[in-house]
Amino acid sequence: MNVLVVLGHPRTDSYCGALAEAYREGADEAGVDVRELAVADCEFDPDVHAESPAEQSLEPDLRDAQRDIEWADHLVFVYPNWWATMPARLKGFFDRVFEPGFAFADYDEGEGAGHAELLDDKTAELIVTMDMPPWVYRWLYRRPGTNAIERGTLGYAGVRTTRVTELGPIEGSSLEEREGWLEDVRGLGRSLESGPESTRQRAMRKATTWLGALRLQFHPMAWIAYTIGALAAVGSTAVFQSSAYWFGLGFLFFLEAATVFANEYYDYETDRENTFAGPFTGGSQVLVDDRLSFGELRVGIGVTAALSALFGLSTLVAADGSTVALGGAMAALAIPALGYTVPPLQLSYRTLGEVTVAWTHSIAVLLIGFVAVGGSWRTPEPWLLGLPYALSILPAITLAGVPDVAADRAAGKRTIAARFGVDGAARFAIVATVLAAVTGLAWIAFDVVPAAYGSVIALSTVHALGLCWLLHRRLTDATGAQQITTLLIASLSYLTWFAVVPLLELLEVL
Repeated sequence: MNVLVVLGHPRTDSYCGALAEAYREGADEAGVDVRELAVADCEFDPDVHAESPAEQSLEPDLRDAQRDIEWADHLVFVYPNWWATMPARLKGFFDRVFEPGFAFADYDEGEGAGHAELLDDKTAELIVTMDMPPWVYRWLYRRPGTNAIERGTLGYAGVRTTRVTELGPIEGSSLEEREGWLEDVRGLGRSLESGPESTRQRAMRKATTWLGALRLQFHPMAWIAYTIGALAAVGSTAVFQSSAYWFGLGFLFFLEAATVFANEYYDYETDRENTFAGPFTGGSQVLVDDRLSFGELRVGIGVTAALSALFGLSTLVAADGSTVALGGAMAALAIPALGYTVPPLQLSYRTLGEVTVAWTHSIAVLLIGFVAVGGSWRTPEPWLLGLPYALSILPAITLAGVPDVAADRAAGKRTIAARFGVDGAARFAIVATVLAAVTGLAWIAFDVVPAAYGSVIALSTVHALGLCWLLHRRLTDATGAQQITTLLIASLSYLTWFAVVPLLELLEVL
């Protein structure tokens, strides 16, 4: 491992200088390659005079600093906390060295404007001295200087800070205290023998990565539909006392987990090309960012699929309804869910992905909930309850594919947006929006499933009109393909009318 220790104090003979030297000594003992860089010894203008830092020529010392940063795997910044932040010279160093094209790259495509992190293969740690107790700086001042470097500077460039060590108060400290801090920092350097993170940090980061890969934002749609089906079958909250209900919920959770892991695995090529990944588009990027390996993800798919099967069998054993019908409903959910990206079906690559998501997150799970607690699949109620919900999902899932158009086309993925263009996706979303509202009104007018569809659903027409207006404006204004943030919010909130309102009606909250 290559380690660069950057002394940010404007005096090299300071206590920070002694701390930097102590860290280097410890890192030498750990057997890693260490270089030192003292900002005070660099000759450069700390001010950016050009319109962009990239337009101002770098002095030789700063070019050397960039080469050292490129060489390093782990960056260590040692500096004092002055006026709650870093010294001016260290700030100038960041302003000049972390320039566009070196630390990050900008792109500008409508609302998809953003930046790419160019130093995301590095880690860092901060060693900060201060003349106040560190707990005061952390809890009362909220660490403004530390946050600025950790998140605003290093984080913006993709550098992940693994450790922050705050020492103080320095003023009035005894010789014994300062010697103790030096030994502590020397120990930090020695700890590099096992890497820049502790075992606990590595475990927490891995757990957080898996949690992100689960994409929990997609789960509530299915959970709500499933609960609507169960409530409709039983007619009361007694359903929550049913073991079949809870086993079925476990089946859904792990099936959804296996599905999103499989999507991550088989959508790697399109996710790699996608520069507009977000909460509902582009996957979780755990493979693209190398936070999980293909092998780890295969294990994740296998484990969650096995757990889903186990909970599915438990649901069949505990079911109050027909096990044959319930098993068929589970298969009708699991096959298209996993087949969304898994060969040979790969439904999302055949312009069937949007319909598949609508089915697997509405009617299919609603039917499972209905049958598991004693309902019959031949009863029209679960199908009628799920139809407007399925229609309301289509606009959101269709528009979610718009930012991915270029990446999907490059990978051969034929979503509605990729196949028919952004305008075609917008027209399809308008039709689905109108059909959902009309169906909801019809269920009220003809007293279809009255326990779930009361007069409140009529208000969804106002939302539908607003969403259609936004979609029509997208068509007539011919704005950029990435300018859909407002549309995504409007479409995602639209489906709550056909999910949350029936749920609350069945719970007799409304």
